[in-house]
Amino acid sequence: MKKILLSAVFSFLLLGTALPVSAQCSMCKRVAESNMENGEVRGKGLNTGILYLMSVPYVMAGVVGYVWWKKRQANKTAENPE
Repeated sequence: MKKILLSAVFSFLLLGTALPVSAQCSMCKRVAESNMENGEVRGKGLNTGILYLMSVPYVMAGVVGYVWWKKRQANKTAENPE
């Protein structure tokens, strides 16, 4: 339990200190910049949306991996009760 809590705190600290990243292709970036130069605000949310869509598969894989690991640990303790 202590390891999980420490890992969670460490992860949140890393996420809190993350640098802004640009996850746009060159064409999307060019369109977003030209829209922002013309006074439109649609380009600001484009990068956030791309990062959100990119992170969903990683979160899903992490959840599946965690559930698999927990079930494997439960099976190990059931097989070797000490």
